[in-house]
Amino acid sequence: MEPIRKPYQGMKNILRFNAHSYVAGIIFVSIVFITTTYVGGWQKIVLLCLGILALVSMILSLLVSWWVYDRSALYSLKWLPDYNLEGKKLINIHAGFDETSTLLQQKFPRATLDVLDFYDPALHTELSIKKARKAYPPYPGTRVIQTSNVAIAANDADLICCIFSAHEIRNEAERIEFLRALRNGLSANGRIILTEHQRDLPNFLAYNVGFFHFHSPLMWKKNIQSAGLHIEKIIRITPLISTYILTAHGNSA
Repeated sequence: MEPIRKPYQGMKNILRFNAHSYVAGIIFVSIVFITTTYVGGWQKIVLLCLGILALVSMILSLLVSWWVYDRSALYSLKWLPDYNLEGKKLINIHAGFDETSTLLQQKFPRATLDVLDFYDPALHTELSIKKARKAYPPYPGTRVIQTSNVAIAANDADLICCIFSAHEIRNEAERIEFLRALRNGLSANGRIILTEHQRDLPNFLAYNVGFFHFHSPLMWKKNIQSAGLHIEKIIRITPLISTYILTAHGNSA
């Protein structure tokens, strides 16, 4: 079978969808280095350090993106347990950019896949998401929902996946209500797969101030508990990515 993801696809997407940020960074670094030719002493040293730091940060973010999205097991889904979903409902929820529905259908070919998209252009204003939506058409049959109305019937889903999507719900109360709605949609033995970067030291070292876009492990655990969910297991796909396997019943990890 031909691989779904192409070599360097992850890193290329980062460059493609965030080109505006990298261009701005290159312009900034260029101005800093040009300015050093007009000053001396401690000012020149400070500017050189600032320029080198900014340049290293951009290069590091690309290398990390290549490692996480192209070299790790992330998109192989080998880290995801082989649940028996024959004849059962699998729901994948994303926030406007869907890289996983086809992969999930491939991993669970006997499941009925329902894809939900809670992208709201009024709230999710990042230019990168808009570019990604133009480049990647939605999975066939994708339904548009709202985080306040997930359109999942009670006890309907055997597996619900939220891969790099739930952090886009910036309001904490809204995020808890969203998770609570997913809980109500789970079957008796159903599970939620919540995969995210987190606001922690590894992500700070990789993305510096960009890590503020993520939520902390403490925040996730608090929100999960508030939604009446339990952590069955935590999987670290890489030091930068954590997956919470959640159930409506059971013991918290």
